[in-house]
Amino acid sequence: MATRADGTTWRDGIRPYVERGPLAAFALGVSSGFPYAMIAATLTTRLAQDGIDKKTVTAFSLAFLAYNLKFLWAWVVDGVRLPLIGRLGQRVSWLLFAGTLVIAAVVHLAFADPRASIAATAVAAVLVGVAGATYDIVIDAYRIEILEPRQLGVGSGMSQYGWRIGSAGAASLALIVAARYGWTAAYCACATLALPAMLAALVVGEPRRHRDPVRRRGMGEALAATWQPFTEFFQRPGAVVILLFILIHKIGDTLGQLVLRLLLDSLGFSNDEIALYDVGVGFWAFLVGIFIGGWLYARLGMKRSVLLSLVLMAVSNVSFALLAATGHSNLGLAGAMIFENVASGIGGVTVVAYFSALCDLRFTAAQYALISAASSIVGRIVTGTTAGALVERFGYVGFYWLTVAAALPGVLLFCWMGRSGLIDRSVGSAGTEGPGDARDGRMA
Repeated sequence: MATRADGTTWRDGIRPYVERGPLAAFALGVSSGFPYAMIAATLTTRLAQDGIDKKTVTAFSLAFLAYNLKFLWAWVVDGVRLPLIGRLGQRVSWLLFAGTLVIAAVVHLAFADPRASIAATAVAAVLVGVAGATYDIVIDAYRIEILEPRQLGVGSGMSQYGWRIGSAGAASLALIVAARYGWTAAYCACATLALPAMLAALVVGEPRRHRDPVRRRGMGEALAATWQPFTEFFQRPGAVVILLFILIHKIGDTLGQLVLRLLLDSLGFSNDEIALYDVGVGFWAFLVGIFIGGWLYARLGMKRSVLLSLVLMAVSNVSFALLAATGHSNLGLAGAMIFENVASGIGGVTVVAYFSALCDLRFTAAQYALISAASSIVGRIVTGTTAGALVERFGYVGFYWLTVAAALPGVLLFCWMGRSGLIDRSVGSAGTEGPGDARDGRMA
């Protein structure tokens, strides 16, 4: 067996991916990805085939609001013990409960007939969004708590592998089954993709790193549960700076991705070329990036791997600026998509691992839901209000150079956070405690 200069073998690099925690994270990712697909492209296709007008179809995007607002009820997952099945443990019982809700919501949407009542179909779609967002809350908390600090990078990567397979698999399965047996059968078949996370919870059991919050008695203490996860976070050194980084780190990447299809259309790329290079090549490049991200996190540690990924994600938009300047080029498009998706895959793993490490194990669900919502909200507001105007004013070449500049503040801020020691001081117990530690949710 070949041995590297540092004494490790190729098996040492693969071993973290086949440990119980990361394998369970893969199953969790599969179940997390499929509800999103049910109200995204799949529902859009179904409504279009049923003859629903375009304005009504696009209005269904409001069902995704639940994913942006999930932090509002995430504290319930941390602090409310379910009757009867609560004996299985806080996380396991909520996974089984939320998974059952998702199955019921998807089956309900399966039997909704858009042609008979578009309003009833809209309600069914929103219910899938709420159930899916709730499942996401529990899945994220369970993933963080079953992984040891050293596994956060690999576990985040495995979860993203699962998410991609779950979402793409659900979309493909729905189309295949619908073409043969109709949309009702298609949605019912896809509902089974909620099971991998539920089965993983039953096999792995309650996370050893889970910390129950202080038991609450009375309405006043119950209401306090809504703000305790947030006050705990803001009591940490440099919490405002950490939050600022969370808010701004994705602005450049989000801006660039929003305009990408417009760029490709303006350069004259055909649908077949876009499908091959953007969807096909980009998909596999992203999977490669996920693997590299997990490896870098394990080899370089959190701070250096996150900084490297931020630099790569910022520089990746240069490839689109060059493509815009070059014009129609299949080779250029392939290169840009490979660079962009490998960088995004690496960043998706390392940054998610870092955000996971920020959580306090007593409030994992609420804090990660807040962090994940905050990480996208500024980028979405900026892209929705400025992207088109910036393209019209500066052209595609100038626009993509602006996205590179927009990414630099996040890179520089994280670099400063590392040099000042702020990153180490702000990490929560999820990034410091192993399964054998007996602390009550506070970092050392």
